Amino acid sequence: MADLNVNIGALSLKNPVMTASGTFGYGEEFADFIDLSRLGGIIVKGTTLHHQEGNPYPRMAETPSGMLNAVGLQNKGVDYFIEHIYPRIKEIDTHFLVNVSGASVEDYVATAEKIAALDRIPAIELNISCPNVKEGGMAFGTSCQSAAAVVRAVRAAYPKTLIVKLSPNVTDITEIARAVEAEGADAVSLINTLLGMAIDAQRRRPVLSTVTGGLSGACVKPIALRMVWQTYHAVKIPIVGLGGIMNATDAIEFLLAGASAIEVGTANFIDPQISEKIVDGINEYLEENHIASVKELIGGLIL
Repeated sequence: MADLNVNIGALSLKNPVMTASGTFGYGEEFADFIDLSRLGGIIVKGTTLHHQEGNPYPRMAETPSGMLNAVGLQNKGVDYFIEHIYPRIKEIDTHFLVNVSGASVEDYVATAEKIAALDRIPAIELNISCPNVKEGGMAFGTSCQSAAAVVRAVRAAYPKTLIVKLSPNVTDITEIARAVEAEGADAVSLINTLLGMAIDAQRRRPVLSTVTGGLSGACVKPIALRMVWQTYHAVKIPIVGLGGIMNATDAIEFLLAGASAIEVGTANFIDPQISEKIVDGINEYLEENHIASVKELIGGLIL
């Protein structure tokens, strides 16, 4: 078997395959389908300081080669996670990362501090695409100034590996990546969902209760690949690539574009075993091409 180990800052993963937040629950929901210990990491669903109900239904819609979601970070809050979820998952032999979201800088910091106290959670993924209510509804991740501010505050409070999840709904994602790198991010993950909408022509109404939602799935892959490639040439920190990864070939393309690891998202809804199949597929590719280590693929695109 080839060497599949990769590093995200100080975090060492047994292989580059992780599951994306919001598509894999807390991991335990998929235990009947795959061996969770075979994955490089599991990023649990978005976690906020306080309980959130999420948006009204309908909040998901199928689109050509993809899906829209407007779930709205439904979760029971970080204290519930610590008291009820963490004890059940902490002994599983893989890395669990928590996706941290917030409506203010103070919320992000408070949630990160609570997660930092958990011995078996070695990293967080900071979702900076949530509404910043103190700034009139602007998303933190859509300006260098606001992105830098939240990362700076969390970095001061959180000592472990800090991955910052970037929004693609910007003019130049490399500017945001450089801004968070300068404030101490250990890595960036990209892309989050693209803003989209669906309309029911018969009813002449939006399909989603929120009108717009996040577009994911195979249809976003070319955009995600392009942004990973651009960011790889703009920053020195590792990149976690995601967006439309449906199979091992997709994952390998992201590695070649510059990602050190990848996340599988929407594909989990289609095939609950896909993440494990991607691990096997990457290994088969390496062996067939006589490549000793997956690290040799990272940024290996030939121009």
